[in-house]
Amino acid sequence: MLSLNAVHAGYNAGEVLHGIDLELNEGEVVTLLGRNGMGKSTTINCIIGLLKINSGDIKFDGVNLDSISSYQIARLGVGLVPEDRHIFPNLSVTENLTVAAANYSRSSAPWTLERIFSLFPRLQERYRHAGNQLSGGEQQMLAIGRALMLNPKLLILDEATEGLAPLICNEIWAVIRQLKQQGQSILIVDKNLNTLLSIADRYYLMEKGQVVSEGPVDVLVSDKAMQARYLGV
Repeated sequence: MLSLNAVHAGYNAGEVLHGIDLELNEGEVVTLLGRNGMGKSTTINCIIGLLKINSGDIKFDGVNLDSISSYQIARLGVGLVPEDRHIFPNLSVTENLTVAAANYSRSSAPWTLERIFSLFPRLQERYRHAGNQLSGGEQQMLAIGRALMLNPKLLILDEATEGLAPLICNEIWAVIRQLKQQGQSILIVDKNLNTLLSIADRYYLMEKGQVVSEGPVDVLVSDKAMQARYLGV
């Protein structure tokens, strides 16, 4: 579904990614791991078209993403839950969800307001509240719900649980598990290693803009030395 081949990219004159290779198949949950500043968010920005690559290629469902804009990438079926959420502060919960509504994957059972409210009952309780009246956890739920309203083929989550209370994190992880069971393809970046490795199928481990290890998550779970070296755990 998604492939990155020898991708080089950076900002101004500084290169951040030095030949990234990555693949994600339909129905997989793949995690991109590494310490802060290793190039994970830069990789995501390249996939969604916010940063143009210097060389290499990125393809989604056979379409080359290098030469099209971010809104066209979204219309191909790529949904993003960004690290800073970026919900609309002056729109209500319902408006935040409906403004993004589409069915880019042509699903026969698309996500609707009712399904999002079933997934996140707390959002239904606050459906009239403006985005800036929600707690951090509620805003994260809203950001995930908004991305799902695109009915994406691929859902990308960048630090979905960062800074959230443990109970809220558990709710988010439960939803991600549910999405996996439904066959949703997911690329996820997060620091909650133990939970993440219990959900993901495969991992890519980044160090200084390069992939230094990749494979089934069982490989990383059993390799404590690698975890300590590259993740500090």
